[in-house]
Amino acid sequence: MKKTRLRKFRIHLKSKHLLVLMTLLIGSAALTILASGISTAPLQEGASLVIVPFEKSLERIGSFFTAIHDRLRTVQELLLENEELRAELDSLTNENNKLILDREEYARLKAMYELDKEYSEFPKVAARIIAKDPGNWYDTFMINRGSRDGIRVNNNVIAGKGLIGIVTEVGDSWATVRTIIDDSSSVSAMTVSTQDNFIVHGDLELIDEGKLKFEQLYDVDGAVTAGERVVTSNISENYVEGLFIGYINEVVQDSNNLTKTGTIVSPIDFAHLKNVLVITINKQDDSIPVTAPLAGENSQTDQGNAASGSYPEDSDNEGGEYDEAEYYEEDYEDYYDEDYYYEEDYY
Repeated sequence: MKKTRLRKFRIHLKSKHLLVLMTLLIGSAALTILASGISTAPLQEGASLVIVPFEKSLERIGSFFTAIHDRLRTVQELLLENEELRAELDSLTNENNKLILDREEYARLKAMYELDKEYSEFPKVAARIIAKDPGNWYDTFMINRGSRDGIRVNNNVIAGKGLIGIVTEVGDSWATVRTIIDDSSSVSAMTVSTQDNFIVHGDLELIDEGKLKFEQLYDVDGAVTAGERVVTSNISENYVEGLFIGYINEVVQDSNNLTKTGTIVSPIDFAHLKNVLVITINKQDDSIPVTAPLAGENSQTDQGNAASGSYPEDSDNEGGEYDEAEYYEEDYEDYYDEDYYYEEDYY
């Protein structure tokens, strides 16, 4: 018996034809469902399982990038605000520094005015220090006034509370001053209450403690004690009489049992000088006024302060308390010529 061989039936479709066929089938199915009124809820639920998570992911990604953008904008705004605040702070700092300098300048000028009144019997010229020798102390310096302003060699120079030095060299518009703290300085001085004479020498080592040294004091009765006021002597060759030097700090008996040596506390800050007054007459001049030292001003307070290495702080001292109204005394601006302190051409 002859066997019959069956052939397999195969349909060969191209991919594009298959895609068209699938689209038609899906479209037909959708139309059939809509026409028949069959519920689409299962399809909606299936779609929500895929689409909703995708939408949430997109939303989270969008929120993330939005937050980054907002943060970057906030940082930029903060940086800009910080720059503005820095500029404002710099401006306020500069203004504050200027006010501090103005206040200090005012205090210096007020002290000069008070010093001028204290020694009103002497003609004076105000000057500003424009140069000094190297080092921390103003032992030698130059001022912006000279012979055309009436300044001469051996004119006495005062500042702060009293004597600071003497003019040693003069030019047309400048002068050199050697202060009493210089090692080569020597001043004939006396005590106010006892009128005992002695010699005051500069000592750059002692000035670190705010002190000067003295010698050749003849004090047989032991009347000179700590706190005694010291002024320039009437027998001095180059210094006018009565200029305040300082307070006795320590008295030591010499080995010869005849004279005494010791130290004097100076009220002058020789590390921060700026403005000075130059007395324009010399001790040798015929017109020199005769002054008497301020006797009777020695006190127990002075003695205690001088013994401890300090000096009494007056009410007009730069660090002390004072009435603000005193800053505006009527004669203040009349006396000081602004050019004395702000002259551009020193020489």
